[in-house]
Amino acid sequence: MKRFKGIKTLAAIIGISLAVQTVPTFADSVHVAKDGDTFYTLSKQYGVNLNQLMNANPNVQATNIYPGLKLNVPGASTAKAFAAEDSGSIITAASLNVNGDDKVVEAWGKTFDYSKTLDVRATAYSSSASENGKWGAVDYFGNPLKLGTIAVDPSVIPLGTKVLVTGHSFPGLPKKAFVATAKDTGSAIKGKRIDIFVPGSPESVSAFGFQDVELYFIK
Repeated sequence: MKRFKGIKTLAAIIGISLAVQTVPTFADSVHVAKDGDTFYTLSKQYGVNLNQLMNANPNVQATNIYPGLKLNVPGASTAKAFAAEDSGSIITAASLNVNGDDKVVEAWGKTFDYSKTLDVRATAYSSSASENGKWGAVDYFGNPLKLGTIAVDPSVIPLGTKVLVTGHSFPGLPKKAFVATAKDTGSAIKGKRIDIFVPGSPESVSAFGFQDVELYFIK
């Protein structure tokens, strides 16, 4: 979905750190990336924890996985390794249960209190320059775009709001539900609209199209 951001903060100017360096885990094998590969899709393909996979490739930006890139794939993890370390983490799969009376939603065995829900029309965008204008692949605050970033209309969803996104269907995103934070804006994102950042080529991301999703505003 082609989009251009509004005015960015000065934090977007030269010198933004793109990744936190971590000690890579042992690589049991090497995967040669193909078009459309993301850390998420590879974690599902090889049955390894998403964070472990990213830690095994500390010099690779999630937004810059291109065909031919060699990625280290650590050993298979246990089922528990797929659990989130905190409520702000991106989860790979979900079993969603909602208690509307108590305003509690349960996903992946974790319970989130929510204040309200909102039905919105969703699109997706990539890190391509054609979709991000002169500021490049950074969000409104100047941080590198990453899975879990959504662009919003701040008059409807204030920047910084954390939501549980549900009802989507796309191979480049966690299944059923994932936690996202409103960290970006776009000139085309007005009213009950969100734009979901998805790592990958513009061609693969454009396949998301338009989808109706439900947001849970989690506390």
